[in-house]
Amino acid sequence: MARVYITTPIYYVNDRPHVGHAYTTIAADVLARYHRLRGDEVAFLTGTDENSQKTVDAASRSKEEIRAYTDRLADLWRVTWKELGITNTDFIRTTEDRHRKVVSEIWKRILEKGDIYKGKYDGLYCNGHEAFIKESELIGGLCPDHQTRPERIVEENYFFKLSKYQKLLLDFYGSNPHFVTPEARFNEVRSFVRSGLEDISVSRPGKGWGIPVPDDPTHAIYVWFDALINYVSAVGIKAWNDHPADVHTIGKDIVRFHAIIWPAMLISAGLALPKQVATNGFFTIDGVKISKSLGNAIDPIDLKQKYGVDALRYFLLREIPYGGDGDFSEEKLKERYNGDLANGLGNFTARVLTLGEKLSGADLKTVDREIEAKISEAKRDVQDKLSEFKFHEALASVWDLIATGDAYVNKKKPWETSDSTTIFTLIVLLDNVGGLLLPFLPETSGKITKSIHWVSPSELKIKKSEPLFPRIV
Repeated sequence: MARVYITTPIYYVNDRPHVGHAYTTIAADVLARYHRLRGDEVAFLTGTDENSQKTVDAASRSKEEIRAYTDRLADLWRVTWKELGITNTDFIRTTEDRHRKVVSEIWKRILEKGDIYKGKYDGLYCNGHEAFIKESELIGGLCPDHQTRPERIVEENYFFKLSKYQKLLLDFYGSNPHFVTPEARFNEVRSFVRSGLEDISVSRPGKGWGIPVPDDPTHAIYVWFDALINYVSAVGIKAWNDHPADVHTIGKDIVRFHAIIWPAMLISAGLALPKQVATNGFFTIDGVKISKSLGNAIDPIDLKQKYGVDALRYFLLREIPYGGDGDFSEEKLKERYNGDLANGLGNFTARVLTLGEKLSGADLKTVDREIEAKISEAKRDVQDKLSEFKFHEALASVWDLIATGDAYVNKKKPWETSDSTTIFTLIVLLDNVGGLLLPFLPETSGKITKSIHWVSPSELKIKKSEPLFPRIV
């Protein structure tokens, strides 16, 4: 049994979760569930990033005391993930004492290494990212992600000697060719590092909300320095060094933080590095980027209540290739629901369970060898595709197996012959479909496997259920 540590980003609490957040978190949940099926011991972390100016501003708009506001929003995020079947083993908040203590400890380690110094910052700051930004990164003078003009800031800050780690990072990338996926993102990271790294600000002046700089309470630790450390503070420094994260699942807009700044911080602090950073793309709604100002963010709980949690999970994982940009359309969700779930999986399940009611104990002997080979092939495909974060292709393999089953039914016509080998083969195929679906569609998987109850290797009870996915008109 292996130990596996999987993380999502921690999410800002300046607003409710939207469907883009759900996509990243569901993808991480699939990995966690899959590893548990393999018998691995899984630590699965998500949480909330609360030490930001965005949080302060959101609490002010809500006319709430900031602690009450963050408590309320953190609970909302927790409940959302529970509603979507997320099986995280921990939920961290950056306002917790366990986090603040580890942040302070890592700051001190980096300071003692000589990699933090005080200096003057004169440059651009993007409020949307809560990050400093270079002039060369702007398009038409605007942040390419937020389409806003950065603010010019001149202030005294503490700096981290990121420039010192350029060669070490490039050497690390060379020794770990799959550190960032997909390859296109890794190429961007390597190119950025090769172009030269500059030291970065890791504090902002002022007291109040946030984690104070150790021994200098006139400065607060910069939110991104603080936030990255959540992956260590959730498990503790010793546990991290014994087993760092196997995979950070993130959006591509924060890949530089995770693939450049984070490893450099860890090297400086004398800590182990994560094994992989798996990035997904930007999310749009009907072709338009999700934006609070446009009011087009979709609450995943609304979709869950309308279509069911497994339909939402299926659509996001099947429709949007992990690593690329994706577009959410409710019309496309309906098409996938009726086509793949109701007509495909739902109808096949109903047909097989109806036929299976005719089996007796004496019939539970032989499986068609050709179908047995197809089942084995599907299992290998799913395993291979999940190791590459190709969730959509893994699901396609399962649906290919369902199509194989449908073709087998139509060819053999077991309702005419009552051929026990054909019917038993179909039951075995459906049972395996249920097992393969567990990481992706856990509720549906449970319904299928409950309908096929193996009393013993020679006794089977079939219990027909309600339609898995009633058609939507």
